[in-house]
Amino acid sequence: MPPIMRSKLFVPASRPELFAKACASAADAVSFDLEDAVAPGRKDAARAALADFLRHAPPGGTQGGKVVVVRVNGLGTPHFLPDLAAVALPGTHLINLPMLRDPAEVVAAAEALERAERGNGVAEPIGLLCNIETPRSLRLAHAIAAAHPRVRGLQIGYADLLEPCGIDRDDAAALATLRLTLRLAAAEAGVPAYDGAFAAVDRPDAFRAEAESARRLGFAGKSCIHPSQIAAANAVFQPTPAEIARARRIVEAGRERLAAGTGAFLLDGSMVDAPFIAGAEALLALARRLGLPDAA
Repeated sequence: MPPIMRSKLFVPASRPELFAKACASAADAVSFDLEDAVAPGRKDAARAALADFLRHAPPGGTQGGKVVVVRVNGLGTPHFLPDLAAVALPGTHLINLPMLRDPAEVVAAAEALERAERGNGVAEPIGLLCNIETPRSLRLAHAIAAAHPRVRGLQIGYADLLEPCGIDRDDAAALATLRLTLRLAAAEAGVPAYDGAFAAVDRPDAFRAEAESARRLGFAGKSCIHPSQIAAANAVFQPTPAEIARARRIVEAGRERLAAGTGAFLLDGSMVDAPFIAGAEALLALARRLGLPDAA
């Protein structure tokens, strides 16, 4: 079962004074960044600080109940293997792979991660969160998602994907196309899709609108680069009371109709059949995992 990551807060691994504060936030996941957020000359110190923090995770391998993600440096860099050796620990749930080119790199990363786990005595396999942030990786998104059983999801990296191509970050049509392509690729592989970061911290309404657009396309959560974005992400990527109530009606009516041999039926003026029932069951399952009222 994929982890719940409605909100995933980025924290530079070069800022250890922020680690505990991030883990005390309302974010579902904390993503410690060893890649872009750390200057080349500070990679070794950041890696050591993060490893020390993760090694002191409480029992169960969690920091404040969070999903712990570490974005390592890319597979082709000299930092990749040292990163894995340092952070492949019981306190880590996901390794975020940046700048992937193709499925072969996912397989190579998974094999390297397995070796690092053995070296650190990790019993529970750590998952992979694969960034889609180049035109090539977008074209191969499904193959990347299906490349290895460790893959737990796909995530859009907007800056690396859009800026070199001269695509406007605020172009709604471009964003919708990217999200739909990635979402369908993830769905075919049976893994979640996660929306990327929104850099304009001073535009909270725009952040929320972008999150809402992503949720309408079936995304499971969104990256946050500032704690002020967490509440909006958590609110957007969870079922509303009205959605829970309708899902319960669909599931209850579906059981009755299917038991009577009816394949499709009308509910609240709309046709309902097996795909709608499956969607309602998935929504209720998420609501139960979140402990939302009336989801039982």
